[in-house]
Amino acid sequence: MDSVNFDQLFRQLSGVKAAVIGDVMLDTYMWGHVDRISPEAPVPIVTLDRKEYRIGGAANVALNIAAMGAAVTMLSVTGADEEGEVLTRLLQESQINTGYLLTSPKRVTTNKTRIISRNQQMMRLDHEITTDLGYEDENRLILAVQNFIAVEKPDVLIFEDYNKGVLTELVIDKIISLCRHHGIITTVDPKKKNFFHYKGVDIFKPNFKEVKEALHLPGDDAGVAAMRSVHQQLHSRLQHQVSLITLSERGVFFQAGEEAAVLPSHLRQIADVSGAGDTVIAIASLVYAATRNLTLMAAVANIAGGLVCEEVGTASINRERLLQECKHLLK
Repeated sequence: MDSVNFDQLFRQLSGVKAAVIGDVMLDTYMWGHVDRISPEAPVPIVTLDRKEYRIGGAANVALNIAAMGAAVTMLSVTGADEEGEVLTRLLQESQINTGYLLTSPKRVTTNKTRIISRNQQMMRLDHEITTDLGYEDENRLILAVQNFIAVEKPDVLIFEDYNKGVLTELVIDKIISLCRHHGIITTVDPKKKNFFHYKGVDIFKPNFKEVKEALHLPGDDAGVAAMRSVHQQLHSRLQHQVSLITLSERGVFFQAGEEAAVLPSHLRQIADVSGAGDTVIAIASLVYAATRNLTLMAAVANIAGGLVCEEVGTASINRERLLQECKHLLK
């Protein structure tokens, strides 16, 4: 990629207008230490030292986009609760537009609380509702997206599905149709429940495990020939433009038309893989919206996904470090 001026590319990325729609979450980390066992039951007593809130779920995709300097809007429905207020404040502090973020008394804001001692997670408490949005909330969300598109005119809209109920079949169908009508690029990071409902999107980005489960694939072959077959099977169901499939430590595969390749991963000190998929879809969406270059999209997203795996917990990309890694690894 000798001809790529990465300083210029990253300036282009900051000019992209993006939106993320999906299941937002609040990640709560409670750090403490254990000195004794409870006299009430054979469990450790954790004395809490500090508490930290982080942006999670679909909101972490928006956080990655904001970290690249691009304008991004969060589209979702949270509960009318304290957790939703905390999450909204965190989004605003990270320069993420919350003007179209809805609340509903019929929902609760997903909150995943992790209790950690000696750098080990001892327990996780999940507070959430995972049933689909009701008809009224579905239509409120669709209307909010219509208004957002009319006012903001985004370049790309990302569906980030965590199977928590915000992305219903009706919401998916209506918003893909809206985006196609307005010439907006659509990208999706799917989950099992709605896997084959994202018909006609531009970029479909599952991971290899999700693809194998959805297509009932035997074996573990992630070579180019096998992955071309996977793309054809996905395309016959979805009629999408681009497959971008993350292959864990083996890198990423991409295909559009006859152009296809597996790009190997770069050697990393892996600390935590959580959030890597969020980073990959965020960076891929920005690069594709700015350049329409498939190889460049996959290569930069591949590096970004690896970089965040070096951080403990859900983390967003460091723009300057990604820029330097691209210059070093893609020369």
